Amino acid sequence: MTLTNSPLAITMWDFSWLERRWDGAGYQDWDRALDELVERGYDAVRIDAFPHLVAADPERTWRLLPVWHFEAWGATEPVSVRVLPDLLEFIQSCAVRGLRVALSSWFRKDELDTRLSVRTAADLARIWDVTLTAIERAGLADAIYFVDLVNEWPLAMWAPFLYGNDPDAVTLSRGDEVVRSWTREAIGTLRAAHPRHRYTLSVCTETTGADGEDLSELDLLEPHVWMTPQATTDFYDRIGYDLHNSQFDPRAYEPLSGPAERLYRADPERWAGSLAEHIGKVAEWSRSAGKPLVTTECWGIVNYKDGPGRDWGWVKELCESGVRAALATGRWEALATSNFCGPQFTGMWRDIAWHRRMTDAIHAGVTEFAPVS
Repeated sequence: MTLTNSPLAITMWDFSWLERRWDGAGYQDWDRALDELVERGYDAVRIDAFPHLVAADPERTWRLLPVWHFEAWGATEPVSVRVLPDLLEFIQSCAVRGLRVALSSWFRKDELDTRLSVRTAADLARIWDVTLTAIERAGLADAIYFVDLVNEWPLAMWAPFLYGNDPDAVTLSRGDEVVRSWTREAIGTLRAAHPRHRYTLSVCTETTGADGEDLSELDLLEPHVWMTPQATTDFYDRIGYDLHNSQFDPRAYEPLSGPAERLYRADPERWAGSLAEHIGKVAEWSRSAGKPLVTTECWGIVNYKDGPGRDWGWVKELCESGVRAALATGRWEALATSNFCGPQFTGMWRDIAWHRRMTDAIHAGVTEFAPVS
């Protein structure tokens, strides 16, 4: 296939777009944040649409509980939100700027744990049907880039309903028949009701494919790709960082406040090479599946933020190597520049020149897949 089309530059604003609206949190002024996103050269943004809350009561004020205390995504304390009016306003603000909106859900926990009303694949389809119907009735369907039914499927952290809310559940493989049946039924039902949209389920495990998985229902693959922990590196082990137990540990950032950069700087070619090798395997998965790739969370380490002893230079350097490695494959329809392209990450966000260099590179790249008009 001739490579003639340019990829899109996309970012992830997850649930932060709605939760981080206090002074200084980054999203208190959507017009300013979106104008700055356009200034940096981005074409699309992936957000949490909170479909379970829209379906339960679109006008209600919900009290959300924090996912963590030490990350800069979302609120680190309980926060009150009203979803649907703000969701439609945000999509409209994106549309007038020519920005596409990818919808996802992290199934944020509220005080009533409304997300557990999802018990079956039919329930998952139903809540998204309500949400998409509201968007279509508002005349905003054309602004939707794709619909990701569940962030990082099938992690129990974001899809507890799949595991009966068992906190000790072992993450299933996507090749497991239970997972496959949810995928088939939920997307099949939604496609019948809303055929104009493209559907997927983003992943951060088995990012080079899972034995026995059924990709036939997916319009695109949305793997989240990092140098750690996926690229078979021991980076986290060597700095003593425990990703899975870091949400509420006040010591979690100590390994990232100096040791991480020192380890990277000691042998940057090793870490960039491991990342590039893994990116190549993800591209091969795309080729064998015959599906385009979109990646909105990437390329270096998973967690980082502004703070003492934490410089953004090495993170940007590693992310740039990831962007260029992904572009070289021709398999990405859209790609992000990092996990951290949002106004709450001040040190990353203020470097407009870096963002423009990355988005210019993306737009100068080629892909086998034409972005949907």
